[in-house]
Amino acid sequence: MKSKLAISIVCVSVSLMIMAFTTKKSNITTVYLIGDSTMADYANNYEPGKDYMKTRYPVTGWGQVFQQFFAKDSLKQIKNLIKTDSVFVDDRARGGRSTRTFFQEGRWRSVYENLKKGDVVIMQFGHNDGAVDKTERYVDVEGYKEFLRLFVSQAREKGAYPIILTPVARNFPWKDNVLNNVHGEYDKAPKDVATEMKVSLIDLNKASREFFTQKGQPYVTENYFMNLPAGVYEAYPEGQKDNTHFQTKGGVEVARLVFQGMKELNSNFKK
Repeated sequence: MKSKLAISIVCVSVSLMIMAFTTKKSNITTVYLIGDSTMADYANNYEPGKDYMKTRYPVTGWGQVFQQFFAKDSLKQIKNLIKTDSVFVDDRARGGRSTRTFFQEGRWRSVYENLKKGDVVIMQFGHNDGAVDKTERYVDVEGYKEFLRLFVSQAREKGAYPIILTPVARNFPWKDNVLNNVHGEYDKAPKDVATEMKVSLIDLNKASREFFTQKGQPYVTENYFMNLPAGVYEAYPEGQKDNTHFQTKGGVEVARLVFQGMKELNSNFKK
């Protein structure tokens, strides 16, 4: 059943991409996603030549399942943000990347060079920026802010609309049945930049913590995060304990929270 669900999701995602590409180019808004593994698309040739179902499933970045929220009827709910009748989600997020490494590897440049007026850039970093013990990706808080400023200012140069996200919650720490904030200053920094530069912000850390708290730790741990029993998934024969990355259900719910954030921004948007 779970494999059928995954195949269905992959097929829907591919179909939506084809539909987006076959629509007249002038009628498409591209929503670029830049960020880390929690946002990445593992099903779309993430590792060239490898079968997602055999090597990665059920890990699902929320960006991987974001396209489905931009159906024609849904676009009416964000009509002040997106004026076209079609959206293509271009997920450039990559595992292990901080704001600094995303920039240094030329990943931002490839987005910047293709940006056009009216496109949207959604950025969600923080998980890897704050990894003090991993010097290859670590960025101090001031550096983190500076790269966010760069992404915002250069998106605006192209006439695109930037949206900053606070980092999505991890499945810890829980206290008295409430999921607490693990991101510290890396949660505050995006808010500071958004205020300073008057950029739209979706507080995904807060929204996801509140949503997971409502669902409860046992349910969230088993159904949303990559805590897997042995002998069920081909990619994880010995099981898995991972409270950062999402199973398909978790990815879908986080994507829903981001789209909800866009609907809230829509009501305050001024073109």
